[in-house]
Amino acid sequence: MIISQTPYRVSFAGGGTDLPAYYRDEPGAVLSVALGKHMYVTVSPRFAASTRVAYSKTEIADTIDQLDHTIVREALRLTGLGRHLEITTIGDVPAGTGLGSSSTLTVGLLNALYAYKGRVSGPEKLAQEACDIEIDILGKPIGRQDQYAAAYGGLNFIRFLPDDTVEVEPVPTRRETLDEIESRALMLYTNQQRDADAILQKQSDGTADRRGVLREMAALASEMRQCLAGDADVDGFAELLHQGWELKRSLGFGISSAFVDDWYQKARQYGAQGGKLLGAGGGGFLFLLAPPQSHEAIRDALGRPREIDFSIDRRGSRLIFISDH
Repeated sequence: MIISQTPYRVSFAGGGTDLPAYYRDEPGAVLSVALGKHMYVTVSPRFAASTRVAYSKTEIADTIDQLDHTIVREALRLTGLGRHLEITTIGDVPAGTGLGSSSTLTVGLLNALYAYKGRVSGPEKLAQEACDIEIDILGKPIGRQDQYAAAYGGLNFIRFLPDDTVEVEPVPTRRETLDEIESRALMLYTNQQRDADAILQKQSDGTADRRGVLREMAALASEMRQCLAGDADVDGFAELLHQGWELKRSLGFGISSAFVDDWYQKARQYGAQGGKLLGAGGGGFLFLLAPPQSHEAIRDALGRPREIDFSIDRRGSRLIFISDH
């Protein structure tokens, strides 16, 4: 049996500039961090000459072409595996909540499948092949940031170039800075899940009309990187996070809603310095930075919603168990 562990991600700024509709004309840039919440994928041998896949439902197929789970089907095809396999996926958070779950699954699945074949795969290969599956083969209208964040881990400035190449630059950040961000962070669940593909398709289609705003968002990702490097300015980072959310909201495309806007305004009234709705928008988790002494007031103002702890995973997708059989 092989078990892989792959982090979800929190994108701070630049989302949307990782879409081909933007970066094919000029480079995009995103600042993101791997989250200490994970997708687990297990791959083990199966006696029967079929493939069993367990996720929110269970499939047993005689051939991989019969699988409804498109990502599993294409990953098996890419790695040359198929029958006599048991595959399970377990996530710490539900899909559709803005944390890049689809790409996290794809990266972690590829990592486990290659390990099952006795092959070592680095983060660049995992991220690129995950992009191949999701974007080129399955035709999802998504960008390239989630796959690289999941594969590499840590805090990174990620650039997307017109030739489809991606550059991952770790941010030289002090341990004390990351601790400060973790202490100020709140991740509050809006109790709304959404179809990210639909929002991203609208954004991709409307990129030409919003290019100026997207260019500002890419520049803001670079500014935020500077705030976190060296002798960091966490207060300045929080203010830029707020500016980035205002820019993203201005794009439209269903990114925000009256409910989310109300939550965000209340959070600001009770001490939040900055924040954003994670992922493509429309629902999921609201990420906030606020002094720790303001956290209880913010929770009360928003009706004490469900939340998850925010911590930074400094490693990307990895193998956490390999049986000796």
